[in-house]
Amino acid sequence: MKILVLNAGSSSVKFKLFKVDSGKMLAKGMIERIKTPQANLEYCNYRGESIQRIVPAESYGAAISEICKALGDADAGVIKSHAEIKSIGHRVVHGGAAINHSCRIDAEIKTTIRNCIELAPIHNPPNLACIEACESIFPNIEMVAVFDTAFHQTMPAKAYTYAIPADIAAEKKIRRYGFHGTSHHYVAQAAAELLGRPFEDLKLITAHLGNGCSITAVDRGKVAETSMGLTPLEGLVMGTRCGDIDPTVIFLLQNSGYAPEEVDRMLNKSSGLRGIAQIDSNDMRDLMNAAESGNAQARLALDVFIHRLVKYVGAYAAVLNGCDALVFTAGIGENVPMIRARTCEQLAFMGVELDGQRNERNDKFISTAGSKPAVLVVPTDEELMIARETARVLDGE
Repeated sequence: MKILVLNAGSSSVKFKLFKVDSGKMLAKGMIERIKTPQANLEYCNYRGESIQRIVPAESYGAAISEICKALGDADAGVIKSHAEIKSIGHRVVHGGAAINHSCRIDAEIKTTIRNCIELAPIHNPPNLACIEACESIFPNIEMVAVFDTAFHQTMPAKAYTYAIPADIAAEKKIRRYGFHGTSHHYVAQAAAELLGRPFEDLKLITAHLGNGCSITAVDRGKVAETSMGLTPLEGLVMGTRCGDIDPTVIFLLQNSGYAPEEVDRMLNKSSGLRGIAQIDSNDMRDLMNAAESGNAQARLALDVFIHRLVKYVGAYAAVLNGCDALVFTAGIGENVPMIRARTCEQLAFMGVELDGQRNERNDKFISTAGSKPAVLVVPTDEELMIARETARVLDGE
């Protein structure tokens, strides 16, 4: 079965085509600058053949048509007919509190996505526009929505409830939703496979560390706690997001003359590692180079990042009442041994023992044989997870 996975942003569509029974990725790419004269297609297939060109993409429908042309290209294509695509899996950022699983797309699900626009105003509108474009281009294909928030809706009320007046919270839909759920779900299941144990028997802490960062406690297949909240701003220190902060800071800034939109931009786009380091970059490699060169602010940024991460891991181990494995994933988690080493050094009280050589090689298992919990590095693959979820939903599981 061939499944096309689409991830629509405000001006782009990323895509991957999978042969799901084998897990093989046949092709991938993206179209950027949709709705401009400079829309650009980048495409490559599993054979290494590629396409890069300016394409007419004045709408999501036009962009998807260009994706189909690339997939069926005479030279670099991987399908002979669009009929080979049996389903489309859509990444949707927000499904609200009601959605705790991937769903066949129908009128009701589209209404749910539309009703969650106020909770994800940047992401849900393009997600919905891409779905509706596909309905026109592929009128006879069943499609599936895989929600970033869905996995986290298995959290208990004590974890997702904010301590504000309950009537206001209910009216305004204010609660913890969590994000990066598809990634956390994928790496937790992959970790269970590596450990050779049933997913439903394990207590796992998964740390998704990229430009956006989140951490999740998974208790026997369900989320016990996660760090992102009503929005992706809460939790760990991130590339440009502040993470946890006293809400009074917002009022102080506004009372000092900053407009609400300026505060929002500051906390989401100019804070985190970038804000502390003050080196005009939030790239972890740049921060590490600056810190090694003696930049005190860059060193402080790294210290704060690791401190917050250690604090969350310790807290989540307590929430789980023990931990079978700590799993690192995403750009920083998969590729920066120093962050993992410094974090694990402070987790020795939990029984964590890191194998330095394995850690430097980015091995899958980076802890010693005697370490309890085990420490793993698991590359995330959200698109493959979306493809698998799409196949599972269509099979009626």
